[in-house]
Amino acid sequence: MPREKSYLYPTVLVFKTSDRSNAKTKMKVYKTKSIDEVIDGLEEDKLPGVPKKSIVLDMGIGKNMVERFKLKYSL
Repeated sequence: MPREKSYLYPTVLVFKTSDRSNAKTKMKVYKTKSIDEVIDGLEEDKLPGVPKKSIVLDMGIGKNMVERFKLKYSL
């Protein structure tokens, strides 16, 4: 059963695509997953849109974090 978006805050994940110095920094926003589900997905390498060899830079909860990470990482 899919969840409604109304009761969860968006979970924001900022990551680099690899460990190289020229790797792209990307941001992924999950609207229907809690932060625990995102962490579990990272540990199991089953998170869609995030490569296995990616490096997580930051995580946060809320719409405000999207704007903050855009400024911080120039996304």
